[in-house]
Amino acid sequence: MFPRTRVALLMLLAAGCGGGSTTSAPRPAGGTWRSLSAMPAARQEVATAALAGKVFVIGGFDSGGESSNSVFVYDPASDRWSTAAPLPIANDHAGAAVARGTLYALGGRSARVFAYDAGRDAWREVAAMRFQHGGTPAVGVVGDRIYVAGGSGPMVGNEVESYDPMTDRWTTLSSMRVPRNHCAGAFIAGKFYVAGGRPGPAAASALEAYDPQSDSWTSLSPMPTGRSGVAAGAVNGRLYVFGGEGATIFGDVEVFDPAVGSWTALAAMPTPRHGIFASVIGNGIYLPGGALVPGFGATAVNEVFLVE
Repeated sequence: MFPRTRVALLMLLAAGCGGGSTTSAPRPAGGTWRSLSAMPAARQEVATAALAGKVFVIGGFDSGGESSNSVFVYDPASDRWSTAAPLPIANDHAGAAVARGTLYALGGRSARVFAYDAGRDAWREVAAMRFQHGGTPAVGVVGDRIYVAGGSGPMVGNEVESYDPMTDRWTTLSSMRVPRNHCAGAFIAGKFYVAGGRPGPAAASALEAYDPQSDSWTSLSPMPTGRSGVAAGAVNGRLYVFGGEGATIFGDVEVFDPAVGSWTALAAMPTPRHGIFASVIGNGIYLPGGALVPGFGATAVNEVFLVE
């Protein structure tokens, strides 16, 4: 029988921990990826939102790089797509949210906002935002109010405002500390977390949290992999950030846990993409469309990440 010290040494060597080269441990999965029925047509720089258990994919660039007014609807129960009434305008790099049971499409190429009536399959225009919020802002909902942060247009890029569907009014809020567009976010425990974006490395890795109670922002631990054109969704009190763009296309998945204030890297996306927008139904984070290459490169790929 080997002495204990030699056994321990052999175990370390077998694990790749002694002498020479080392091998890194695999990233935890954190959930399960599933490929779903592809969209009716390729789209990138889309806005999405979940209404009545279905994912609405609004506007975006088509495969020719043209802005679209299409609205595709995905039903997870049947794994099938249908179409809804087109948006009144062609739009891309916009945002979407559901508040008080109504779907809203906002920002992008203008400050105009449209509300979708599911019963009539029709859109109507509501109060315009005070800022344009193009270039894909972060969008979140809490207390039946819609919050929009960042984006691009004739402004700095850190503007924040909220919408009250009951009064059809927008309210200007405290600005983010880091101006950025092509970012994403979600509400967790009453706070709005916004991650990633552009331009510059500070925006690409920035994570900030907004507290509606104090109307203030707090800078948090930077995202380990700086990127823009990301999607984000909150499940079980954690913020999941997917994909993105930089010098290349990212398939990275990183999750932030506010309870401990740190990030964890998970297994990569099956299909790395940018120009995506996430919708959450139950423990599933749905990621339809996006682009497969930097710039234009729309795809009809549709995948869901089922959080453990």
